[in-house]
Amino acid sequence: MTRSGRTVRGLDAEQRRAQRRADLLAAALTLFGRKGFAAVPIEEICQTAYVGTKSFYELFDSKEACYLALFEQLADDLLVRMRTALAEAGGGIEDLIETFARTLVADPMVPRVVFGQSAGVSPTVERRRRENRRWAAGFVEAVWRQHGVIAPDREIRTIAIATVGALFELITDWLFDGGEDVDELIGQMVAYHRIVRAGLESTVDGVISRR
Repeated sequence: MTRSGRTVRGLDAEQRRAQRRADLLAAALTLFGRKGFAAVPIEEICQTAYVGTKSFYELFDSKEACYLALFEQLADDLLVRMRTALAEAGGGIEDLIETFARTLVADPMVPRVVFGQSAGVSPTVERRRRENRRWAAGFVEAVWRQHGVIAPDREIRTIAIATVGALFELITDWLFDGGEDVDELIGQMVAYHRIVRAGLESTVDGVISRR
């Protein structure tokens, strides 16, 4: 018997709780990635994680809450990786696009959960997904400005949002087509960005020439 305040296998109560949460999210990633959100019952997540259903509900109010926690964990991890890549980048924007794509698809389950399913889970998840897109648009805008793209704030922000949406849709299409050739995905994303960048720069040149 273990009393409150004692450790089990070197872990105290809070550490065991954190471990159960991590195990549940890892199981959810695998199952949601393979089967889709709707097809996975809570009981299967618990069985895969070797965690009791009671412990699940001590951590998450529902399967949606579990998915949202997983979604935020994956998005936050990607955010950290991209900030690191931006700080360390010695190349241009296309190098960052490649870093983004390769980081994202390193574990195929991640893009399936983040891009392939998030739109259909719930309004709460959809709001979180849109928040992520706005952050990604801000990231793109910052990179453009860092590389010398100059345009009115409102215009460049609108174009950044549209660009992020298009790039995310390319990822979604790639997933539904089988998601095997990462180089093909990178090529599509880079080609799209080149078109957007050329259009943005020509628009800016046109505005400047008319002044």
